[in-house]
Amino acid sequence: MAEQYNESMLDMYIFETTQNLEQLEVCILDTEKSSCYTKTAIDEIFRIMHTIKGSSAMMLFSSISKVAHSIEDLFYYLREQKPHNIDCSGLSDLVLEGSDFIKVELQKIKSGDKADGDASNLTNRIKEFLSCLKQQNSYGTEIVEPVSEPPVRYYIAPDKTSNSLSQKAFKATVCFEEGCEMENIRAYTIIHNLKDFADEVYHLPQDIIDNDESISIIREEGFQVFLKTDKSYEKTLEFFKQTIFLKDLELIELENDEEFSQFNKNNQILLEAGPIKVPQLEYPASKESGGKEAAAIVSNQSIISVNVAKLDKLMDLVGEMVIAEAMVTQNPDLKGLELENFQKASRQLHKITSELQDMVMSIRMVPLSMTFQKMHRLVRDMGRKLDKEVQLELIGEETEVDKNIIEHISDPLMHLVRNAIDHGIEATEDREALGKAKAGKVTLEAKNAGSDVLVMVRDDGRGLDKERILHKARENDLLNKPEQEMSDKEIFNLIFLPGFSTKEAVSEFSGRGVGMDVVVKNIEAVGGMVSVDSMEGAGSTVTLKIPLTLAIIDGMNVRVGSSCYTIPTTAIKESFRPKEMDLIQDPDGNEMIMVRGQCHPILRLHQLYGVRTEITEFTDGILIMIEQDQKFFCIFADELLGQQQVVVKALPDYIKRTRKIQGLAGCTLLGDGSISLILDVGGLAGKR
Repeated sequence: MAEQYNESMLDMYIFETTQNLEQLEVCILDTEKSSCYTKTAIDEIFRIMHTIKGSSAMMLFSSISKVAHSIEDLFYYLREQKPHNIDCSGLSDLVLEGSDFIKVELQKIKSGDKADGDASNLTNRIKEFLSCLKQQNSYGTEIVEPVSEPPVRYYIAPDKTSNSLSQKAFKATVCFEEGCEMENIRAYTIIHNLKDFADEVYHLPQDIIDNDESISIIREEGFQVFLKTDKSYEKTLEFFKQTIFLKDLELIELENDEEFSQFNKNNQILLEAGPIKVPQLEYPASKESGGKEAAAIVSNQSIISVNVAKLDKLMDLVGEMVIAEAMVTQNPDLKGLELENFQKASRQLHKITSELQDMVMSIRMVPLSMTFQKMHRLVRDMGRKLDKEVQLELIGEETEVDKNIIEHISDPLMHLVRNAIDHGIEATEDREALGKAKAGKVTLEAKNAGSDVLVMVRDDGRGLDKERILHKARENDLLNKPEQEMSDKEIFNLIFLPGFSTKEAVSEFSGRGVGMDVVVKNIEAVGGMVSVDSMEGAGSTVTLKIPLTLAIIDGMNVRVGSSCYTIPTTAIKESFRPKEMDLIQDPDGNEMIMVRGQCHPILRLHQLYGVRTEITEFTDGILIMIEQDQKFFCIFADELLGQQQVVVKALPDYIKRTRKIQGLAGCTLLGDGSISLILDVGGLAGKR
């Protein structure tokens, strides 16, 4: 149980710290836009670092705690003293460097390694920065005005400020902020941190972990700590002031040890360094707690964090239920039977199954905002290193996609934004010579398009040079058709081929001929596609077309011989039985169909996959017109079997290894127990 608890607590720590770091970077980058740090930004960064410091110390990650503590000290000084002439750029660099250090340590923790990074160099530079600020501020700055927010109340006895190092007895009463939750764990953290500070410690309530009443007692009466230490009153006060979510603090130096007599010596906390038993998290509902506390707990539980693996398992179970429903309602034994009550029950079952499926899918949907926001940091760092002024505009960041898809598109987006800045945006002097705005602009836009999401990366840079692309393609023997037959879009799409790069010199960011082909592979892995459009001198637009979800799709089942194939309905424009007069052949012998004055190529599935069928004449079968990337082609099949929602299953690994079959996105199980192969229309379009 303890191991399970430690793992869940560690997961929560990683999640919350990652969220705090993302908020920190957004805050820093917003601050840079407004030239310097506002009071709100300083307070927010101080709060974030205070939280990371405390939670890291509780989890015994000392290197992270030290970095967070040093940044917290810096922003505590900024908050209290409001110094002038701050090097805001240098301050941002330090904070972001601290954020990067913590990210590296978090990655070690996720991988099961020890968070043993050396933070001494970084913390020393932060301390030097703070020291310089203090020196500059010592030459007569304006008096700090009191903040408008109600300050934390510290009860200090004015005659108790002795610096004597003799043993002293203190009583501290700590009150936490309302709604902070886990007061018993926070109280335990105080006692744990006292191991290097005091020689003897007692506390009320005495049993803060296993006693269900301890949380309500701490909320109503405060957490009382009795300690003996050789530290001064000021140092003891400073120690307790570091408590996270501190609302009120009363510290009294005791004249004698009478109040210590109430404690049994057997209950003394042993303040020794060594392995710490992590307490078990409890959220008891106190019998004595009033309506206010209960309401606070309820409101805080309106949103909960759920492990993604559990959502994946839930989605798999719903998928199996969809298959089971199809197996019941489409059972071959029911053919020819008039079962009115069964039909009513099956329709109700289908309705409930569909609603459950939609609900599970909506739970997995997350907005693209966090993925988009991460690009601010990339734009900032690249702009500085390349000496380019670049602005990032975000549009439609509230658009939602499946959690698994976001994980696949994060790296491709980073590649595209990096290429837009490195290849697309011109140097400042070049832009001014061309009459453009001094600052280049990169736009990230997302929007829904049916069952797909379009994500576009636009820049207002130099655009793509067709002649240069063709020259590089000729040099590397990458052309698969005569140049004169290639459209502008086909020429632009050459940049997605492996090994293609128009960069003459290899830099930190590009020129190695990798990146854009990785973009295509990652997007195609989730059933999406990539296209690029450009206007020379005006900029480029790369469009990612990705599905909303990977788990369940609407498909049209078609039969070819004894085999069944499923075509995603989003790609189907129409289906029809052709007339003999509309069938033609081009000079190369390729079969075409004339539809409303337009010629479209025909793909025979039985020839492509070697399926035996008696229907080989077009007039005996059915043609399904497919649209892919604004191109049209027709698939020839024996007949349509009907439309239904299907659960996408990956092809078995042994099939992928032994048979390199193109044009298949996966497979699904039909209601009669047979298997249908799901066609990848993007892969089929490449065959035309």
